[in-house]
Amino acid sequence: GRIGLVSKSGTLTYQMMYELRDIGFSTAVGIGGDPVIGTTHIDALAAFEADAGTDAIVMIGEIGGDAEERAAEFIKANVSKPVVGYVAGFTAPEGKTMGHAGAIVSGSAGTAAAKKEALEAAGVKVGKTPTETAGIVRGLWQ
Repeated sequence: GRIGLVSKSGTLTYQMMYELRDIGFSTAVGIGGDPVIGTTHIDALAAFEADAGTDAIVMIGEIGGDAEERAAEFIKANVSKPVVGYVAGFTAPEGKTMGHAGAIVSGSAGTAAAKKEALEAAGVKVGKTPTETAGIVRGLWQ
């Protein structure tokens, strides 16, 4: 495959892999969404950038923390390959934990909107749904 995928969500990883099964994946990295993790978005992005077998990158994020915002800064400075993103959690209520400890929004920090804005400022095209995101990726080869 030609796509590198890094995702906080296991379920959205499965969905994106299904949506883009015709193109395929060089590597898929599930980093989880808890507050303390091992591999980060940035670690995976750096690996995909260095991998000759990866032509494009899909980054799936979700509410909580600032990992996506930090990844956006890294993308802007270090990634030449096209990156397409999806951020889950636009309808999540403030202050409520959604699914696991890392997915909590406090004020404007960690919101899906803030993450989307940071990614778009870094040149990442961000889909509104997993299916739309897959369509953006597919469009890279059309």
